[in-house]
Amino acid sequence: MSMGISYSTAKWLAPTCFLFDFAAQQYGMFSSPNMLDVHNANLSFWSPMPYFIGGFFFPQQLFQLAWLYRLYKLDPKKPVERTELDQIVDFVPYYSIGNLCIGTWMIFWNTEQLKIANVFVVVNSLTQLYYVFAKLPPMNTKSTSSILTNVVSKTFAGIGVLDLLHNGSVAYFKDAPATMTVKVVTGLGFGIASAASDWIFGGCLVYDLVALAAGQSGSWRNLLALYAVGAAGIVGAKNLAR
Repeated sequence: MSMGISYSTAKWLAPTCFLFDFAAQQYGMFSSPNMLDVHNANLSFWSPMPYFIGGFFFPQQLFQLAWLYRLYKLDPKKPVERTELDQIVDFVPYYSIGNLCIGTWMIFWNTEQLKIANVFVVVNSLTQLYYVFAKLPPMNTKSTSSILTNVVSKTFAGIGVLDLLHNGSVAYFKDAPATMTVKVVTGLGFGIASAASDWIFGGCLVYDLVALAAGQSGSWRNLLALYAVGAAGIVGAKNLAR
């Protein structure tokens, strides 16, 4: 038992939620209109290049599968494996909420009910950020479970930041330009977050900024690219100092 959830519950809950989200993503890609059609019809100042999301999604799925494999494989009756398993099971409730939210988000996104879709994005993103910054133990590089849990949770939270900006902007500020307030908030927000991040989550923030820059144009695109370089410098300097 870990975090109030039993091993047996974790072993069916996490893969079930993963499959639900995976099925929803397939629906999103192959329905009509598909998720890309909806994206192209609803743009704002925080709209990323959509292919960056797909580029992030595929490798992140592989890490999830490796993490799920260990959840299924490890035996809690063996003391060493139980210690490894506890680290994974601890994240299962947050992971499951995330997959349920993103799978449900897809349904509302594809029907262009963007404000309702945004509710699920907010719940997922805040859940993942809470886990990473308030609950996740420091990575133990000698533990495969610790490494995988850190990678899966931090990449979930990292892409969650992009989802939060993207869906929020198109739900409430469709076709709006980037005002000075937006530019300042973006720079300060990513700067502070980068300074508080390790290389995994920090790398995701840099990726988010590159995705945003690629999705925008003109001087705003150039400024986002500068923010990406600045965030990379902050993350790199902090982790070199460690």
